[in-house]
Amino acid sequence: MIVTLTANPSLDRTVELDGPLRRGDVQRTAGGHQHPGGKGVNVSRALLLSGAPTIAVLPGAEGDPMLLALRAERLPADGLPIAGVVRSNLTITEPDGTTTKINDPGPTLSEAEGESLIELVVTHARDAAWLVLAGSLPPGLPTDFYVRVVRAVRASGGSPRVAVDSSGEAMLALIESGVGVDLVKPNGEELAELTGHADAAALEADDALVVAASERLVGAGCHAVLATLGGRGAVLVTAGGAWKATMPPIVLRSTVGAGDSSLAGYLLAEQSGATPPQRLAQAVAHGAAAASLPGSELPSLEQADAAAADITPLPTSSPSKSESPNQE
Repeated sequence: MIVTLTANPSLDRTVELDGPLRRGDVQRTAGGHQHPGGKGVNVSRALLLSGAPTIAVLPGAEGDPMLLALRAERLPADGLPIAGVVRSNLTITEPDGTTTKINDPGPTLSEAEGESLIELVVTHARDAAWLVLAGSLPPGLPTDFYVRVVRAVRASGGSPRVAVDSSGEAMLALIESGVGVDLVKPNGEELAELTGHADAAALEADDALVVAASERLVGAGCHAVLATLGGRGAVLVTAGGAWKATMPPIVLRSTVGAGDSSLAGYLLAEQSGATPPQRLAQAVAHGAAAASLPGSELPSLEQADAAAADITPLPTSSPSKSESPNQE
């Protein structure tokens, strides 16, 4: 079982345009989709499409449109009743794949609601293989909320591996806390923000900088770093080595959920006993498959061809570590 926590979920509406966005003008849409969203929810959606057991934990009352949408998709979920309503976000995609996102801040959660959400996660995580902490925090929750979640889960006797896909102060607080997690999945901008090693543009253009920045996170207690770099593929760095993966060119339709799909692909491969390079291959295959689908549609395992990925070992601070793809 893979449990995902989305502390600030959203009901996502995606609008597809038949031409470039014209600000201040009237345009008709070429299509549209509405799905329950948020990073953790998207990970669970992608896992479910591939038949992997998962449950999405999130704040939201039983009759909230978000929970109704999850039930409509038959996605196992457990919502914590809160005073507010789950936010709605708007994504606009253009024919060349340009994606514009307009996000609400989300409902404010009280301290009591935050503690109840942690308790709900603890309940589901006791027998889980993985716990995924994903997305931003809603107003009202402290920046160390994810730290508290990890500590509470471990104090309860649960021992799931922990994957984190977040940014900003919440992610920095987790890294600086020293609690240690099994996987973090930053993009180039987030990796630069977390490590201060270089700016996002420099990182995304230089694999050596990505490895060096990722090694800082490994040294801080993150067992593996999956750095997603958009069309340039992804880099995986562990204590045992570093690898770069790319996919053949695709027709880009929407980047919505591509990073979440990459994380789902990595977890699917890990659960099947794959080596780190094989996990990386499935991650980039899932990300590319998602980017080739319209709106916020996500791929199944059958749509993500890991065999098409090109894997290259990368030098690390200890060059011998990257020689064996079977090392962790």
